[in-house]
Amino acid sequence: MSGRVEVIAGRPVFVCAREGPPIDGERAATDIIGDLYGSGADLAVIPVERLGEGFLTLSTRIAGEVTQKFVNYGLSLAILGDVSAATARSGALADYVRECNRGRHIWFVADMADLEARLAARR
Repeated sequence: MSGRVEVIAGRPVFVCAREGPPIDGERAATDIIGDLYGSGADLAVIPVERLGEGFLTLSTRIAGEVTQKFVNYGLSLAILGDVSAATARSGALADYVRECNRGRHIWFVADMADLEARLAARR
């Protein structure tokens, strides 16, 4: 297991370690989903440091593959950290992040306080 379970706003959340294999496609997503199922949580938090090269470049399709895998399994995903430099370079990515953050399953959050506020609002 490459992380730990924390209870945030009353919800068990699997927080991935900052160090570990990069999240660079469906296989990496499946590995995290396996950790998630074993933990009893239904939300994974992946630090931006773990994102593979190209994840935040939408033309690579990595972000779409990874996020779709979580949605297909009925799980949630939060990307934790600052993605503002990447969104400043790509209007399409900025739109993607904005749309994800409007939904219920995939979020881009600045920090754990932001995640906690989102989870508290959903109770």
